[in-house]
Amino acid sequence: MAGSVGKGRAALRASPKRYSGTDPPLSLAGPTLADLQRTAELEKFLVEAGLYEGKEESAKREDVLSDIGQIVKEWVKQLTSKKGYADQLVEQANAVLFTFGSYRLGVHGPEADIDTLCVGPSYVNREEDFFVTLHGILAEKEEVTELQPVPDAHVPVLKFKFRGISIDLLYASLSPSVIPVDFDLSQGSVLCDVDEATVRSLNGCRVADQILRLVPNVENFRTTLRCLKYWAKRRGVYSNITGFLGGVNWALLVARVCQLYPNAVPSMLVSRFFRVFTQWQWPNPVMLCAIENNDLGFSIWDPRKNPRDRNHLMPIITPAYPCMNSSYNVSSSTLRVIMEQFQFGNKICQEIELNKANWNALFEPFHFFEAYRKFLVVDIVAENDDDLRLWKGWIESRLRQLTLKIDRDTKGILQCHPYPCEYSDPTIECAHCAFYMGLSRKQGSKKHGQQFDIRGTVDEFMREIGMYSLWKPGMDLAVTHVHREQVPSYVFEQGYKKPCPTMHANQQEQSDGDVTLSPYLDSQLKRKYDSDGDGHVELCKSVKRASASPPGVGTPPHGNSVSNVVCDSPVKFVSSVVCSGSLTSPSHDDINLEQAQLTTSPYGSEDTSASGTSFAAVGAVVLADESSKLGNLTSDLEVNTIQTMPLHTYLECVAQKDETKLEEIRSLASSNCAEFVELSSCREGDAGVKLHSNQRCQKSELRT
Repeated sequence: MAGSVGKGRAALRASPKRYSGTDPPLSLAGPTLADLQRTAELEKFLVEAGLYEGKEESAKREDVLSDIGQIVKEWVKQLTSKKGYADQLVEQANAVLFTFGSYRLGVHGPEADIDTLCVGPSYVNREEDFFVTLHGILAEKEEVTELQPVPDAHVPVLKFKFRGISIDLLYASLSPSVIPVDFDLSQGSVLCDVDEATVRSLNGCRVADQILRLVPNVENFRTTLRCLKYWAKRRGVYSNITGFLGGVNWALLVARVCQLYPNAVPSMLVSRFFRVFTQWQWPNPVMLCAIENNDLGFSIWDPRKNPRDRNHLMPIITPAYPCMNSSYNVSSSTLRVIMEQFQFGNKICQEIELNKANWNALFEPFHFFEAYRKFLVVDIVAENDDDLRLWKGWIESRLRQLTLKIDRDTKGILQCHPYPCEYSDPTIECAHCAFYMGLSRKQGSKKHGQQFDIRGTVDEFMREIGMYSLWKPGMDLAVTHVHREQVPSYVFEQGYKKPCPTMHANQQEQSDGDVTLSPYLDSQLKRKYDSDGDGHVELCKSVKRASASPPGVGTPPHGNSVSNVVCDSPVKFVSSVVCSGSLTSPSHDDINLEQAQLTTSPYGSEDTSASGTSFAAVGAVVLADESSKLGNLTSDLEVNTIQTMPLHTYLECVAQKDETKLEEIRSLASSNCAEFVELSSCREGDAGVKLHSNQRCQKSELRT
């Protein structure tokens, strides 16, 4: 490959018109000695960061692919015989395994998965033969673990591990009755008489091959892409499913920069990457070649004809027919975050070129929990690890919709930054994880006392989650809000200390009293340990769709306190109730997100026991300007502290079956509720307090 690439580069230099890309290169300049030195330092950094796998693991991957290839060949032969075809066709029957993604591009690292495509004959279908018969064959293999079919995905896939290596296996049934060993996917004829799902399955391989063909120097492309994928993960912008950019998106962006600077080495390409895309005028598309159209009839990306394409904010177009926008998941919120990180990368690269910084500075992790003061938390729990993997995958695929809905319902003023990392408490034994979303007000949008009620937004999100067809008892989730001070320590990187802002006495009281307990973990763990006399686990009845706070209950003056109550159910839940109020301090503007109502699981009945009780409990969130001091929040407010119990303490009591402490906690929760009602009912001057009753919101002014 190196020889052919070298010849191609020589030909391109001799005839500039043959440069690939939609536009001529921006520069034909080659590297200086300083550029070569920086490239050597960059490559050394990538090696020391552990981004390259060893020879032993590479050999293992090849063996795994060979074994899977043999399995699918035998599978097709068995089906050919079973379907009654002639012996000659049975003997010729074949399936071919292709790779795509990071493995095909040559930028995979240790423990990375392998994206694979199985191409089979026309009489072997996806629905029954692939997802039923082949699934059954794989399930019987000792080498196969964590087998998970996802037939309803945008690109249907079988996920599993083969001897510890993660495999994503797609299937494409093509028109030939016999698939030759040297089958060529690059020809447009392979798309004849196939459905949309098959086209999407084939395009992974076709796009990867096109990228390698369209870049002027494959090795420089690979080093640069490996570098920028690592950078994107460190900066929290690597996740297609969350609304950022995935592997193919980064590959296309890097390939375009390689086209614009065909003679540049990796250190130059990394710097030029940030220089180009900090100035890119989105939604102008990034394209490696002209969009091809032919007579096969498949829809291609064309905003002139397709209204949906006009709404794409960051179009990055695939080079293989049918050309599609690979980054349609990007929203206005995630685009803002991506561009902020591009600005950061550009600044550091400029300092590196001036010898004012080294490569370590570029890969400094993004301190997400230091960048925001308020967060939405999506907590997920399941009965076991296998159920959690399925449940989490479904919810994670819908998180992008929650971001879009918040943006829609607040007219873009409330910005939501979903962080593409999952967290779990190592001290909790049940299968669980959590995703965090940073909340901030759009820069320049200041309106005193403005409030956003996103209860309906969260309810809509929960209803969509409830459409999951593979739901099982024990699968629950909660959407809550936390303040920066409430973020648990285990989410922080090892060696990075959790930030502790300086607060004077009354501010410390408010912070201590502003704790939201996530109800789902409490309930699930109690289900594991609370049993009836016969030893059977007692399931909690679904919480009826009712108001989160009792009608007529007012609000303390500090707009971000959340007290705790114990729900009236066979198994006691600790859940949050609304304490949202309007701040009257003239020193700054605030945004309040009203408490979402407790939402029952779509799978549970109001009158019957169900373990699928889901909660949407978004606490009262006060969003001050990020530049404002924490001390300004309540400097002129009277603070009433409500005692709360940290979640981890409660869970430890549950796990240890410490009934004495549990009773103390429940008593504390009940007294908190009583204290909350007493305080809120006699509070003076709290205008605009939201009262909740049967999903209605009424304003009332409380007077002495």
